[in-house]
Amino acid sequence: MSEPNDEVSADDVGEVPGDGRTDSHPFPSTHGQHAAPQAQPVGHNEVPPVVPGQQPYPPQPPRAQQPLPPLGPHYQMPPQPPPHQQRPRRGRHTAGPTGDLASAQLIRPVKRRPQSGWRKAVYVASGHLINPGESAEDRRQRDLVMRVNQPLRGCYKIAMLSLKGGVGKTTTTTTLGSTFASLRGDRVVAVDANPDRGTLSQKIPMETTATVRHLLRDADRITRYSDIRAYTSQGPSRLEILASEQDPAVSEAFSEHDYRRAVDLLEHFYNIVLTDCGTGLMHSAMKGVLELADQLVLVSSGSVDGARSASATLDWLDAHGYGELVKRSVAVINSVRPRAGSVDLDKLEAHFAARMRAVCQIPFDPHLEEGAEIELDRLQEHTRTKLLELGAAVADGFSGQ
Repeated sequence: MSEPNDEVSADDVGEVPGDGRTDSHPFPSTHGQHAAPQAQPVGHNEVPPVVPGQQPYPPQPPRAQQPLPPLGPHYQMPPQPPPHQQRPRRGRHTAGPTGDLASAQLIRPVKRRPQSGWRKAVYVASGHLINPGESAEDRRQRDLVMRVNQPLRGCYKIAMLSLKGGVGKTTTTTTLGSTFASLRGDRVVAVDANPDRGTLSQKIPMETTATVRHLLRDADRITRYSDIRAYTSQGPSRLEILASEQDPAVSEAFSEHDYRRAVDLLEHFYNIVLTDCGTGLMHSAMKGVLELADQLVLVSSGSVDGARSASATLDWLDAHGYGELVKRSVAVINSVRPRAGSVDLDKLEAHFAARMRAVCQIPFDPHLEEGAEIELDRLQEHTRTKLLELGAAVADGFSGQ
């Protein structure tokens, strides 16, 4: 039996002791011994011998990059979409109301039906086959309605003021409240806080003879809306009115405490409360009205004495600490006739606009001049539009509540 050979040639194992390096290329055979380094040329397919203490593969100089061949004269780069038009990466959760299944992506836009003028006539005459779309006035009307329907949180209290009688304050209270009640889905009530036998209850059909005095007497028994509804009258617009005391034999005045109790009860069941105030600023209830009001509507006539009385009201409010309330309130120039005479209404409007948030002009209307029950459908179209502007201006203050 032959003895095992202790020597292992480099041809059998591609490893150099002490170097820790392995290689898949076979080393040249040296019959168990390393050959002395000699300056011999190395062939193209040969591997240089490993010499102890030297790098087996000396570092080579970096290979120079070869330039890419020039593009042909007819080569064109593919078009790239702008960054804002590049398709976003989609995951499995992106399909939804804000993705490819959004209504704006699936439903073709349809022109809105015209509401007035020749556009409506063409639309009706063609059997709804020809739709010219809305006019600029239709779009303006729709924008006003959207402003009137601004969201409202809690109960918003509006005080209707005027130092001078006969300027249409009660009429403005009814028309503004009717505009809100007819367009909004929430509950609107107008309270007659005039201590001198107010006429607010005469502006809508009376359903009950109960007054604010009866409401306060039975306040402990009112727990739901149907309970308080027995003390109010409701007009065709859904506006409700809480009347004041009409009996001249009742000598007890409507005080600040009474007003606060009434509003505290109403705000649990109504979203908008309008208060038709008296002409006096010094009576007891007025202090509670001003302190609880979120906004004022100051009503003035288009005459010089009416404007002076309204301006004096603003002066009194500023002097008694209600300056911020004045700044966020609205002025109304009421019963403006087409030919206003020598009074410059533009200058009158500019005077109030410098002190208040907005100014609106309500034109003269034969239906309002009657002084009887008010129905919005019987008003002239121009008057309804101006009342819509007034409602939008007042509703703009809802966001600052």
